[in-house]
Amino acid sequence: MLRKELHKNPELSGQEKETAGRIKKFIEQHHNAKIIENIGGHGLVVIHTFSNSGPTIVIRCELDALPIKEANNFEHRSINKGVAHKCGHDGHMAIVAGLVFWLKEQDYKHGKVLLLFQPAEETGTGAPSVLNDYIFSALHPDYMFALHNVPGHPLHSIITLNGNFSSTVQSVAIQLTGKESHSAEPEHGVNPAMCIAELIQKFNQLNNNDAAKEDFRLCVPIYSNMGKKSYGISAGFGEIHYTLRTKSIEKMESLKKNVDSILLEVCPKHELPYTTKWFDYFPAVVNDGFCNQVITASAKTYNYNIINKSVPFKFGEDFGWFSEKYKAAMFGIGAGLESPALHHNNYDFPEELIETGMNMFKGIIDVILTNQK
Repeated sequence: MLRKELHKNPELSGQEKETAGRIKKFIEQHHNAKIIENIGGHGLVVIHTFSNSGPTIVIRCELDALPIKEANNFEHRSINKGVAHKCGHDGHMAIVAGLVFWLKEQDYKHGKVLLLFQPAEETGTGAPSVLNDYIFSALHPDYMFALHNVPGHPLHSIITLNGNFSSTVQSVAIQLTGKESHSAEPEHGVNPAMCIAELIQKFNQLNNNDAAKEDFRLCVPIYSNMGKKSYGISAGFGEIHYTLRTKSIEKMESLKKNVDSILLEVCPKHELPYTTKWFDYFPAVVNDGFCNQVITASAKTYNYNIINKSVPFKFGEDFGWFSEKYKAAMFGIGAGLESPALHHNNYDFPEELIETGMNMFKGIIDVILTNQK
């Protein structure tokens, strides 16, 4: 089965060559649709044309896995050490690839359906790379849709949001350059320890972890490093990495200014020059109103339980890059109340969701293309 094959052979962001090859092989075995490779990296687009007139609908999923060691012992566990599909992208790919069986049986008079297998979602670089690829832009998408499985919600439930679906996320690495000294004479060096301690405290004071509030802000320490394991040397270098989360791009810019202000206040006081590197940026996914209505109509067609969530998810999603340019929307599918959480080492995509996801995308395509004159 495709999903288990993909799960067993995961690849990290930007390295998904074999994963894309497996998808291509699967499509070619079951459909004669046109396939375009190497879009935005190892991205893949499958083009099913009903007519050159009418709207172009893009159904998007993700190719990449995570740098997590799998704890599960089932037969399809990852064979790539330290890499595993712990976000469910293997299941998302199986859903989108499975649509080819349905598409080749349809006879809509207008429109095209593009199945986009996007690289590097986990680092936030895949969607902008696809958007910057002239081959993709030349396909002229009209509507874009994506899903994500969501543990902690009832199995098969459809989770919709008006406006923002996800949060804006930004990561930062802060490097502090001090001066090493003999550990018996730390006064002759500049040790970054107290500066790091003060920065962590002040960044923590910025937090408001209530996602329902407009000023939701979350600064999470991800990684830290200082000095070396040589006990006669007082550390002279340190670094801390953070991930920041807010409700919107505007709120993120404000939070980044707060971080910069704290650095300007604290680091000179400790006589520590510093550098910052901002990376892994995910703009919030903003659901288009019409696209959201189409998602709801599809869910009603298949009698799925609809959960209208009022507060955006706190996770980041690089589908937000697409929602900035095209009419787009994302929805969630409940992965079960007992499912391990995303990015946990014992998570596994529930295979019963493959049919649910396919039905949702079938309904979305049908709602749009049956309304064409």
